[in-house]
Amino acid sequence: MKNSGAFIVGVLTVLLTIGGVTAEEVRHTSQTGSIQIKSIDEAGLAGMARISMDSAINAALAQVRGKVLRAELENENGYLVYGVEIVRADRQVIDVKVDAGNGKILKIEQDQSDNEDREREDSDYDNEDGGER
Repeated sequence: MKNSGAFIVGVLTVLLTIGGVTAEEVRHTSQTGSIQIKSIDEAGLAGMARISMDSAINAALAQVRGKVLRAELENENGYLVYGVEIVRADRQVIDVKVDAGNGKILKIEQDQSDNEDREREDSDYDNEDGGER
């Protein structure tokens, strides 16, 4: 019986990976990374990462299909992660947090601030065409 549970989890993982996961389908709640940051010095973060930025981007794109807008090392709740922003074909911006130590996906979420900015820009554009502000 124990093997059937593991088998189901494995099948679901493969299906989600093949199908291209959206932010609404999977939310990784674990914010614990493998590299804990003890100092505030942002300059030394690059030397602490065990995986490359390219590896982090590839891991993020394996979960969310789209075009990478930006990727950077970040201090996320005291742990070193790569933050990879991806814009999907439907123009939603998805923020993927990748553990900088082992490449695991820690979190996938829709980036609310970018979507709010885009809505505001779209609204401003509509107003320039004769609408009132």
